Amino acid sequence: MHVITVEGVGNCRRGLHPIQESLARSHGSQCGFCTPGFIMSIYALLRSSQEPPTLEQIEESLAGNLCRCTGYRPIVDAFRVFAKTNDSLYVNGALEGHSGQFICPSTGKPCSCGLKPGNEDEKLKTDRCSVDDYSPVSYSDTDGTIFTNKELIFPPELLLRKLTYLCLTGLNGLKWYRPLKLQHVLDLKARYPDAKLVVGNTEVGIEMRLKRMEYRALIYIAHIPELNQLSLNDEGMEIGAAVKLSELMKVLQTVSDKRPPYETSSCRALIEQIKWFAGTQIRNAASIGGNICTASPISDLNPLWMAAGAKFRIVDGKGNIRTCPAEKFFLGYRKVDMASSEILHSVFLPWNKQYEFVKEFKQAHRRDDDIAIVNAGMRVLLEQRDTKWVVSDASIVYGGVAPVPLFAYKTKLFLIGNTWSKELMQDALEVLQEDIVLKENAPGGMVEFRKSLTLSFFFKFFLWVCHHVDGQTSCPSGIPSSHLSAIQPFHRTSVTGSQDFDITKHGTAVGSPEVHLSSKLQVSGEAEYTDDTPVPPNSLYAALVLSKKPHARILSIDDSGAKSSPGFAGIFFAKDIPGNNNIGPVIADEELFASEFVTCVGQVIGVVVADTHENAKNAARRVHIEYDELPAILSMKDAIHCNSFHPNTEKCLRKGDVDLCFQSDQCDKIMEGEVQVGGQEHFYLEPNSSLVWTVDNGNEVHMVSSTQAPQKHQKYVSHVLGLPMSKVVCKTKRIGGGFGGKETRSAFLAASAAIASYLLNRPVKLTLDRDIDMMITGQRHSFLGKYKVGFTNNGKVLALDLEIYNNGGNSLDLSLAILERAMFHSDNVYEIPNVRINGRVCYTNFPSNTAFRGFGGPQGMLITENWVQRIAMELKKSPEEIREINFQREGSVLHYGQKIEHFTLDRIWNELKTSCDLYNARKEVDQFNSNNRWKKRGIALIPTKFGISFTTKFMNQAGALVQVYTDGTVLVTHGGVEMGQGLHTKVAQIAASSFNIPLSSVFISETSTDKVPNATPTAASASSDMYGAAVLDACEQIKVRMKPIASTRNYSSFAELANACYMERIDLSAHGFFITPDIGFDWKTGEGIPFRYFTYGAAFAEVEIDTLTGDFHTTKADVTLDLGFSLNPAIDVGQIEGAFIQGLGWAALEELKWGDPAHRWIPAGFLYTCGPGNYKIPSVNDVPLKFNISLLKGAPNAKAIHSSKAVGEPPFFLASAVLFAIKDAIVSARAEVGCSDWFPLDNPATPERIRMACTDEFTKAFVDSDFRPKLSI
Repeated sequence: MHVITVEGVGNCRRGLHPIQESLARSHGSQCGFCTPGFIMSIYALLRSSQEPPTLEQIEESLAGNLCRCTGYRPIVDAFRVFAKTNDSLYVNGALEGHSGQFICPSTGKPCSCGLKPGNEDEKLKTDRCSVDDYSPVSYSDTDGTIFTNKELIFPPELLLRKLTYLCLTGLNGLKWYRPLKLQHVLDLKARYPDAKLVVGNTEVGIEMRLKRMEYRALIYIAHIPELNQLSLNDEGMEIGAAVKLSELMKVLQTVSDKRPPYETSSCRALIEQIKWFAGTQIRNAASIGGNICTASPISDLNPLWMAAGAKFRIVDGKGNIRTCPAEKFFLGYRKVDMASSEILHSVFLPWNKQYEFVKEFKQAHRRDDDIAIVNAGMRVLLEQRDTKWVVSDASIVYGGVAPVPLFAYKTKLFLIGNTWSKELMQDALEVLQEDIVLKENAPGGMVEFRKSLTLSFFFKFFLWVCHHVDGQTSCPSGIPSSHLSAIQPFHRTSVTGSQDFDITKHGTAVGSPEVHLSSKLQVSGEAEYTDDTPVPPNSLYAALVLSKKPHARILSIDDSGAKSSPGFAGIFFAKDIPGNNNIGPVIADEELFASEFVTCVGQVIGVVVADTHENAKNAARRVHIEYDELPAILSMKDAIHCNSFHPNTEKCLRKGDVDLCFQSDQCDKIMEGEVQVGGQEHFYLEPNSSLVWTVDNGNEVHMVSSTQAPQKHQKYVSHVLGLPMSKVVCKTKRIGGGFGGKETRSAFLAASAAIASYLLNRPVKLTLDRDIDMMITGQRHSFLGKYKVGFTNNGKVLALDLEIYNNGGNSLDLSLAILERAMFHSDNVYEIPNVRINGRVCYTNFPSNTAFRGFGGPQGMLITENWVQRIAMELKKSPEEIREINFQREGSVLHYGQKIEHFTLDRIWNELKTSCDLYNARKEVDQFNSNNRWKKRGIALIPTKFGISFTTKFMNQAGALVQVYTDGTVLVTHGGVEMGQGLHTKVAQIAASSFNIPLSSVFISETSTDKVPNATPTAASASSDMYGAAVLDACEQIKVRMKPIASTRNYSSFAELANACYMERIDLSAHGFFITPDIGFDWKTGEGIPFRYFTYGAAFAEVEIDTLTGDFHTTKADVTLDLGFSLNPAIDVGQIEGAFIQGLGWAALEELKWGDPAHRWIPAGFLYTCGPGNYKIPSVNDVPLKFNISLLKGAPNAKAIHSSKAVGEPPFFLASAVLFAIKDAIVSARAEVGCSDWFPLDNPATPERIRMACTDEFTKAFVDSDFRPKLSI
């Protein structure tokens, strides 16, 4: 085996590989935690490609990687240089710029890739540099074909080595075998009947790691010749069970190109289905036999094998081979027609006959790398009799609707012998409803959607077959051309985009689009995160003992099983806590370890430590707890009905007289409605992690934590241990994403680890697995808004009465502050003379929800935009028109008393309308929709106004420590945390400009509570403003001290000046401090100035939806933001793109499903979507095809450092433009069947919600046009 890691590709000492350098320079790494994965994916593609890959291949190779920070566009751009789209352009030099320079087809920039062969040597000499042990070439954005002088190669000695039979022994007696002959496999299977055969281990690995299934033996069969065969004959093709999916795909493509098209209909269907089968990495490892024998009810391929008439060859222990038709192979859930001594030998796929058609179908939550909700394989064989086409055979098979792939036998029998016609199709749809039976609370939910998909797929199949026999005698006629949109695949082009901004320099660094300071460490895998911290030899690993009930009294705890577990070192409960067990960031309303009652699934009851992470988890699972279950509140509606609210959380904001306005005749219309706003998982790539150790036998406690708030970790640990804060130190170098999720909900984890470390006087590391992290640490709050709005016939809003609730969960955490910000933002950008907003925090038996990018603002604004859109539908006007006539303006007084100053939204709105050509965009969408019945497009233009400051006044403070050294370098330590947002880079730029030194002379150290005390969490988008100002304050103090020395003569360098100051005993260290001025809000009066200023923005989005399946694509997104004079426009653009894509996930992809009244098939209180398998964040193929970012020019902000503005949270809400564009498309779809009434569309607008809103003859079989899919809120 030969493994190349990201460190082997290149590193900072020996030199970066061009792909690493390209990604760093393209701003494609923010938090950096996902970056090595992207580097290795593209590196593997380049190393395995015999010629430069296409852009499509590059994007496909990245589809299996996830990023939560960047928005993917800069990653795709970084790797674009390594693709050639058209070789002839390079050879012929067909493109030339105005100056005669060659224009690269890959980058669109002048370049040298079109040089004639005679210039090649000269070019190579120019580009290469020489380092003995590793010789990277200088980065060139014009040539991605030259990598390194000494590229790592596969060791020749491994190529010469002969494979041998292997037998390895693992933990708990697990045996791992590598046989080389089929008979060896059969012998092993006879010895271990329950042994699992593995090739890529893509399923068994998950079973063992996540499902905790145990096997005695694993047999690796990748080297068995008989199981890797691929042979063709006149009847069909034989495919060995160990053949990998990527290899099968290549062979199928070759076969399809060479054989008559009618023979390979099944092959093409398999190719299309495999395209959407996981990512490239999985397809390169997974085998067809593994996929078949796993017998998943949602397998993408098994319905196709069955429909295509495939036969499975099965071999027993004696070598006898029998044949089983694929349709008879699957007996029950995860059960197949194979004895324990048998294995799958191969699959026989027959060629298709003339006029035999096979088609694949799949609908998932996300197009790429996702398991199916429903899939299907369909086949029909037509025979011409007289003047008609008659069905002589058919197979209709569905996955995702039963415990096994379901063969629709009634439908098959009905089709055979009948004429292929529209009448047959209509009648077959009715028979299908008898074949497919799903009960109301069937596992997986979405019953109505899944039923509708079975009909939609068959309708698509009917049209597809008709289209392929079009022109033949007696082809079913009368199918309008607009209906062909049902079968036209969406052609996804490569992502393109523009970034338009001015550079306003201030000093040496401020305003410059510098790359992230840690980018080179991140692209080489050298950047260290909490879990990378080396642990001492005597370290222990912690796992949490968690509640399994949403509300219950603890009757007893039996920890004997844990104490007898391997590697056990200690277990601790509430009684063992040396300090105070009551904790909380605002009020102490939760316990570190539950003592008598549990109030949610996942509440911490205790902590176990052992010698390894796995042993600790195993011990924690063996703690047995008896409960007395109590009634649980599992939704906001239940909480409201039961009057279940957190104490003292009722808030009210008023402006004007709402009741008087409603009672008068000012309002021509009054509407009432309800908006449900879904939650969202943070899905930071780095899970929560803390390493805690004691110093001086427990006199001090130190820790390294992945947190946005080291001070909260310090405070919690001090509190539960009974130590003064001065003896507790928390350090954070960087974190792999936070987004608010690590502001407060990470602190109790550090405190849990600290209990064990302190009591045992040994280092303890606690790192959560992804599923546990998602289950116990809280998410973005779901909201419920009940509105009553009065308006005139021209659309002017006169009064708003809003009741707004959020789901706080089982403790208050930050829920009240989040509710308050939602109330502040419930006007978005609209002038409303009369406003009354009442808000409350619901108490439910779910884990406490917490901060997330936007902090309640997006939820408040989304409720607003829903009723704005409803007014537009009511008045039959465009939503943009309603928005414009209600815009606030300079001097407007908001519903909480703050006066609008420096209002730039008008400029942003008008510039965006011009750049996206709104008028013509609407005409083009209308034209498209009139020509396409089953595909619809929609557009939307959405504004935002986001207030910058912590709404809790005391938090608007920041400290920093700046130290100048005699060599002229500067060390900066501040209270903010680098989590990918570029905070350290911006702060370093501010320091560099202040001292008039190069950026490279400034270093940002780790964030540490013993350097800068009492630091405010890195949140609220305010960190660059506050910590930048604190650093500037410190720099200015030092400059004042240096000034007398500097005035004596001209110093040749800053280093010379610093040394001179040192020789004169000048203090070159300073503590800087900043408080945000002129803010404050009084909830008693309901008036004040909660925000220092506002960041304004707007976004345009265009989408295309498939009305039959709910699938959608964002074809275009244009975003414009006012960021004043940007401190670093490149980083700010990255923040906008990342926020937009994360917001797109909230608006249209990411759905949390809890065990609640809406999802009774999930155990009460449990989180079903607790991992990437069923919780889907956007992937590279969800990025808008055209993604344009603009920063407003010439709009300095006098209220923040260097005239800049905050950027982290404001762009997030703009992704709701995608949601409202989807709704616009649905309006067109509903108009086709005469539905013109307003309808709700909850976020996320998943395929289920899109499809079920597009009411038609297929959905009406199951639901009415006002059907609203269930949502966990």
